[in-house]
Amino acid sequence: MDTLIGLFIIAIGSFGQSSSYVPINKVKDWSWESFWLTQGVFAWLLFPLLGALLAVPEGSSLCQILSVDSQAALKAMFFGVLWGVGGLTFGLSMRYLGVALGQSIALGTCSAFGTIIPAVMIGENLFSGDGLVLLTGVCITIAGIAIIGYAGGLRAKNMSEEDKKKAIKDFALTKGLLVALLAGVMSACFALGLEAGKPLVVEGMNSLFATLPATLMVACGGFVTNAAYCLFQNARNRTFGDYGKTSLLANNLLFCALAGLLWYSQFFGLGMGKSFLEPGSVMMAFSWCILMGLNVTFSNVWGILLKEWKGVSRTTVFVLLSGLVILIFSLIYPNL
Repeated sequence: MDTLIGLFIIAIGSFGQSSSYVPINKVKDWSWESFWLTQGVFAWLLFPLLGALLAVPEGSSLCQILSVDSQAALKAMFFGVLWGVGGLTFGLSMRYLGVALGQSIALGTCSAFGTIIPAVMIGENLFSGDGLVLLTGVCITIAGIAIIGYAGGLRAKNMSEEDKKKAIKDFALTKGLLVALLAGVMSACFALGLEAGKPLVVEGMNSLFATLPATLMVACGGFVTNAAYCLFQNARNRTFGDYGKTSLLANNLLFCALAGLLWYSQFFGLGMGKSFLEPGSVMMAFSWCILMGLNVTFSNVWGILLKEWKGVSRTTVFVLLSGLVILIFSLIYPNL
């Protein structure tokens, strides 16, 4: 029962993340770099800080927790800087491929690297016992995501140029695929950052929120990377004026804040969900892959609702649904 509760909580967070790009469509007359930086303030600074404060035991402070092992905190932040490259290109993959295909490829790559590398780092043998179960589960997840990616390729062939532009304004398949693959590899550094931040879990913490101080450090590192790039683009494209459009400020801040909250919910839910999983179990090791798989599933549901798959053939729809079914099976496979 605890495992089911944990998976349910992770699923809620995943649904939030997969929905985070919907509010951005309500942002008006801002350049990409302006709304990406603004939502990042909420997603990578404000909400992670509020979440981390929930983990602080009575009589302690967040600064004391982070100073328990300052090396671990800095290491988590360093991985966050690397993850920031993934977060940055992740946004670009949505721009070029749309919510469904962009998230599918990026998150598929991310799920594999983010699950396998931590297991290897702790000395897990991936070719026997629980390690083999973990590796097989990751392979099933990647297979499901690959099939969804193939469906995206079919969609690109089936849709007219006009339909592509209606669904995805800046659609570019080759560029989008390369960006999404880079995003996936670098995004896996978030999982490595959480692993590096484990020493920040101190006595007296509520287990529901124990991972959130490490999440804060990784997110802060990611903010540094994204802020530097977005400010550079503001200067290059002369879009600093976006922030001074006072008539739009309330609307755009509201939807950027909502996007940031929904994005952060995936790691808030992951931390809470893992507290219900048995420590050292295959499900615990597979939790990152579960989160990414759910993100892909929900993002494709949104892709359908946003009509990104409108006009495709029945074969393409069948391939897409087959990939989703395999993904769903991969989530329960390690517990069979």
